Amino acid sequence: MKRLILCLMACMLLPGFNLRAGAYEEYIEMYAPLAVEHQIHYGIPASITLAQGLLESAAGRSLLASEGNNHFGIKCHKDWKGDTMLRSDDAPDECFRVYKSAEESFDDHSRFLCRTRYTPLFSLDVTDYQGWARGLRECGYATDPNYAARLITIIERYSLYNYDTEGGRSIEETAEYIQQMLVRSHPVRRTRGLHYVVATPGDTYGSIAKEFNMPVKKLLSYNDVGKDREIKAWEEVYLEEKLDTPPEGITEATIGEGESIHSISQRFGMRRAAVERLNRRAKDRPGTRLRLSAGK
Repeated sequence: MKRLILCLMACMLLPGFNLRAGAYEEYIEMYAPLAVEHQIHYGIPASITLAQGLLESAAGRSLLASEGNNHFGIKCHKDWKGDTMLRSDDAPDECFRVYKSAEESFDDHSRFLCRTRYTPLFSLDVTDYQGWARGLRECGYATDPNYAARLITIIERYSLYNYDTEGGRSIEETAEYIQQMLVRSHPVRRTRGLHYVVATPGDTYGSIAKEFNMPVKKLLSYNDVGKDREIKAWEEVYLEEKLDTPPEGITEATIGEGESIHSISQRFGMRRAAVERLNRRAKDRPGTRLRLSAGK
């Protein structure tokens, strides 16, 4: 009964609005009750759980999620005794956990974050989703330098922080707020002095160029793309020239599933030409290891 009440409470927050029913909205509607329940039992913000699930699993559509029920990209590690599957991520053919169900994946994700490594996060307020997002990156959950920005963008795009408050807003208040969020400007973020935004579903280079009052041609040039190239959801869109060097301490990267040399260059704020100069014979496909620094 308690589980049913929690599910009903969470489902009151978003379903029923006259919004386009896309994969992201469907994922939120399906798994929000589970995220709320885990927040109560483990103290992990429901918004963080949902945002990580949306990002890591591409709203449940990634191969890891669809074939292995792995919604959070959790790798095997030495203590894992269950089924596994190999995918290219930070290195070729890395071992990832396979679950019997999505619910089992959510359970393992919560237990995973209860390890000593993530203890500092639990000193944060459950409503501090920005602190949690940055903390996950600092504690080493992901190697992506912009991981926190992606999570925060997803949370704010879909108002997922509503699930972090006791009871949340009323249906009417939440519907109105989400409509406002859908038309608001993209927050400008900064990494290594570079200003960028994180694309959301439905964005185009044309719409972002118009929003920031700049020529589309210049925006395309900044992001090393042609006029026909579509933006992937949660991808960086730089508002100025990228750099020829990677972030400090980063010397190489592996092209993961669904990635390319271009997406690696976006992730690390490097010009694609700079990456290609260092990898003249590299194949643009998952599993390829790329040099990002000339080294000694």
